[in-house]
Amino acid sequence: MKTVLQAFMASTILHIIYLLSTIGIGYIKTMYYKPDMQGGGHLLQNKVAFGMVISPYVYLFSLLGVCIICASIIALYKKIKRREV
Repeated sequence: MKTVLQAFMASTILHIIYLLSTIGIGYIKTMYYKPDMQGGGHLLQNKVAFGMVISPYVYLFSLLGVCIICASIIALYKKIKRREV
């Protein structure tokens, strides 16, 4: 049970790091964006789309998949550690 809890925590931490880095990169790109006003003759858009719609199940399956991968890595690490001792 300890391995499952460790894998779940590792998966959660990896997802949080991914989410925060995605938001941070988007924020930095937005702050330093300078439009090219020299290319005249083009009409500016009046509608902007932010993000995309993803089902919450995608995040659930992603969390579960990464949890399985982390559990496999932790179990392999423990098996190798036992052989060394």
